[in-house]
Amino acid sequence: MAGATALYGVSFGALAIASGLDLMQTMVLSLLMFSGGSQFALLGVIAAGGGAAAAVATSAVLGVRNTLYGISLNTELRPRRAVMPVMAHLTIDESTAVALSSADARMRRLGFWVTGVGVFVGWNATTLIGALVGDLLGDVRTYGLDAAAAAAFIGLLWPRLKNRQAVAVGVASAVLATALVPVLPAGVPILLSVVVALVVGTTNWLGTKSKKTPVKEAA
Repeated sequence: MAGATALYGVSFGALAIASGLDLMQTMVLSLLMFSGGSQFALLGVIAAGGGAAAAVATSAVLGVRNTLYGISLNTELRPRRAVMPVMAHLTIDESTAVALSSADARMRRLGFWVTGVGVFVGWNATTLIGALVGDLLGDVRTYGLDAAAAAAFIGLLWPRLKNRQAVAVGVASAVLATALVPVLPAGVPILLSVVVALVVGTTNWLGTKSKKTPVKEAA
């Protein structure tokens, strides 16, 4: 997961320079924002001629998902307060997905930290490479680097599709996101597809019905 996501950083570095950012601005974005979806959304607004306020607002909307991830991870991992600031910075799609893919508490923590640190180091290193040699690479999308992270996510998701409810959420979310991509800014369709999971989880549609144990009356 860390390797696949790191490769995608080359695209961001090259596109950032092509969008008018200098090397320092590009690296500060990767180091401090460190959220691929938000970073690409910001570039999209800038490349389209939008102002700084619009770019920041768009990237902030996509960053909301990391807050939701943090709530879940705080419950599952129960980190010490001293490491919470670092953990918050490393809470991204990939580290969350790997952490929650294991049923073992120790492996969840290990998965989170290895993936989070691995992606952070790799992403920033390849961002620098992309920013420095972007002109030599040409259109980085022709190398298929944008598909690497998606392929890794599918690998994580596949083993979890063990019941009808999980399959229904996956299919419905994919259909909704695909339908909204042509009409909404990049990343927003993914956020809205979360509504599917919320509805299914709230209604327990296709889920296992809990059986109530009858209470015996005292003689």
